[in-house]
Amino acid sequence: MAYEGYGHLTLEGLAMSDTVEDTPTTGQKFTAEVLGTFVLVFFGCGAAVYSGGDLVATALAFGLTVLVMAYAVGRISGGHFNPAVTLGAVLSGRLPWSQVGLYMAAQLLGALLAGAVLFGLGHGFEGFVAEGNMGQNFFGDQGSGFAWWAALLLELLMTAVFVWVILSVTDARNEVNVALGPLAIGLSLAMFHLLAIPLTGTSVNPARSIGVGVFAGTDAIVQLWLFVLAPLLGAAIAGLTYPVLFGHGAAPVAGSGLNFGGGRKDQFVPGNYEAQWNQGQPASWGQPGAPWGAPPQQQWGQPDPYQQPQQQPDPTYAAPQSSPPQQPGQWGQPAPQQQPAQPAESQPGQWGAPQQPGPQQGQQPGQPGHWGNPDGDDDGRTQVRRPD
Repeated sequence: MAYEGYGHLTLEGLAMSDTVEDTPTTGQKFTAEVLGTFVLVFFGCGAAVYSGGDLVATALAFGLTVLVMAYAVGRISGGHFNPAVTLGAVLSGRLPWSQVGLYMAAQLLGALLAGAVLFGLGHGFEGFVAEGNMGQNFFGDQGSGFAWWAALLLELLMTAVFVWVILSVTDARNEVNVALGPLAIGLSLAMFHLLAIPLTGTSVNPARSIGVGVFAGTDAIVQLWLFVLAPLLGAAIAGLTYPVLFGHGAAPVAGSGLNFGGGRKDQFVPGNYEAQWNQGQPASWGQPGAPWGAPPQQQWGQPDPYQQPQQQPDPTYAAPQSSPPQQPGQWGQPAPQQQPAQPAESQPGQWGAPQQPGPQQGQQPGQPGHWGNPDGDDDGRTQVRRPD
């Protein structure tokens, strides 16, 4: 999805070997998401704990870790580091459903490893107590006193905006330099933390909340439901509404969006989805698209729309033909009876040409026995019999 290509940094003039195109494996994507999420939670939550609650330091720590790790491993996995981002990517058509389990499992593993390391390092201080001291999220009486419904709405709104930002800066139509994408995403995450740290501790990421929450005591664990539900709802809203509001920058990936069946690789035909939407006829995610104004695609059992209808010769038209002679009459209708015969040069199918039974299979026009050419002599000219 997001940062494909950021890692292809070359030094012109120094690279002497040919560039090797590499498609990341499933294991490489898993490892990249584990590593990126680990760094995010370790440094972000670590700053929250060991900076003495410094608001700016904690906000910048979260934003900078996303920025740095997106540059580092974004070319491999897209640099999600967040189950909410993965969900938004799938629902917007950027990632197939078949990879959701892989991404979310890697993110949870990386977050839990970071939480475990922070828990272990905390015991380096004599008398360290992990409960309520792990950079966990909070609301209500166990935190800032912020009501649960207000915390839910805040986290939902921030996550929706976060996913909208990510989908926008990674849109194929965005003319901003692609290398600036992680910068915008990292700064937006820091922006959210500057607002919400005093209210909820800022989640917008279920993995970040779970990774340290399970080590922060019973109260933190009980409150985890809000910091899982709200970000996922916000991401779902952003993922579903982005294509509706702004269209697709490219054809949706097979098996993404509202198509839960997986689909085949050739399920989607690239097309101008935005033009169709603007004309009031949006292309369905599960159906092939085509540019606005293009002929309709052929359906099973329907005639080919690109095939031109065959022109039927008019038996009453007597214009001379430069190509093979036309046949008189159509659909078995006999030509009108003629008056005295025309000269031998008359073309078959013209007025005055006598009619005979049709040609046998394998015969060619101009041969004896051809329809309108009943007899022939050695030079191939038509002989006309005078009626009795």
